Amino acid sequence: MDSQQMDIHFRYELQQSLKQLADLKFALDESSIVAVTDHHGKILYVNDKFCDISQYSRKELLGKDHRIINSGFHSKDFIQDIWETISAGSIWRGDIKNRAKDGTYYWVNTTIVPFLDDKNKPYQFLAIRNEVTELKRVEEELKMMMKQVLNVQEEERKRFSRELHDGIGQSMFALLIQLDRIISQQENTELEKLRRSVSTVIEEVRSLAWELRPSVLDDLGVTPAIRTYIDNFTQHFAIRILFESNLRKRLDIQIETTIYRIIQEALTNISKYADVAEATVKLIETENQIEVQIYDEGQGFSRELNKKGVGLFSMDERARGIGGSLEIFSEPGKGTRIVLTAPKTLAD
Repeated sequence: MDSQQMDIHFRYELQQSLKQLADLKFALDESSIVAVTDHHGKILYVNDKFCDISQYSRKELLGKDHRIINSGFHSKDFIQDIWETISAGSIWRGDIKNRAKDGTYYWVNTTIVPFLDDKNKPYQFLAIRNEVTELKRVEEELKMMMKQVLNVQEEERKRFSRELHDGIGQSMFALLIQLDRIISQQENTELEKLRRSVSTVIEEVRSLAWELRPSVLDDLGVTPAIRTYIDNFTQHFAIRILFESNLRKRLDIQIETTIYRIIQEALTNISKYADVAEATVKLIETENQIEVQIYDEGQGFSRELNKKGVGLFSMDERARGIGGSLEIFSEPGKGTRIVLTAPKTLAD
C-alpha cells in the first residue's frame, strides 16, 4: 500500500470513527440527560433533555455549576461524597433530587464519569442522567404502605398479647387457684397432674404473649425489654449475649419498637445460622442519633445469596420506616455485623 492509499485509508477510518462518535452522541442525547463540566464543576455542555427537564435555557446553564438545580434535599456529606469520589477519578452512581426553574422537583438516576489526563487527574466530568421521578413516587407510596402495615401489625400484636395475658392468662391462673384449693382439701393424683398441665399452659401463654409484644417494651422502654429478651434468649439457646447501652431517656415508641424487632430478628438469625457461643449487642446514643450494633464471629453469609431473605427485607423496611438506615456486613466464615442508625426522637 503506497502513501496515497494509506492516506485514503486513514481518512476513511477517521470518518468512520467520527460517524460512530456522532451516532453515539445522538443515541445518548435521545435517551438521556447529559451534561459535561470542567474540573471545577462549571457546566460546559448540556443537551436538550437537560434544558427540558430543568426548564433552564442553555444560555442560563453554561458557565454555572450544578448548584443552580440543587434541591436542598441532600445533606452536605452526600454532596461531598460525590465530589470526593469523582475528584479521585472514580465513577459515582446514585439517585439525586433536583429542582427545576419553576420550583418543582424531579429525581434522576445519575452516573458521573471523570475524564482523566495523562497524570490521571480529572479534567472533565460527564454526567449521564435518567429521570426516575415516577419510580421514586411509587417507592415512597410503597414505603408508606409498608410502614402502615408494620404499625398495624404491631398494634395487633399488642392487642393479642394483652388479651392472652389479661384474658386467657388470668382465667387460667384463676383455674389454678381453684385446683390448689381443691387439692389442699383432699389428695388426688389426677388433680395434681391436671394442675401441672394447667401450670404448663399458663407458662406457654405467657411466653406467647411475650413473643407477640412484651409489655415491658411499652411500660418501661427498649433497654429493659432487650435485657429481658436477652435473658430468655440465653436460657433457651445457651448463647451468651454481651449487652451494652447508654440510653438515658425513652425514645419514640415506633423507634423503640424498630430497635427491639431488629435486635430480635438478628439474634434469631444468630441462633439458627451463626453457630457461635457468644454475640454482642450495643445501643449507642449520640447527640443526634441512635446506633444499634449486633455482631458475632460465626459462619457469616454472602449477601448476594441471601438478598431475598424475608428477615433481612423486614429489617430493612423497619429501618426505612423510621427514617433510619441498616447496614449488614458479612462474609462466609468471618461473622456478621448489623448496624442500625436511627433518628434520636424522644418520647412525648
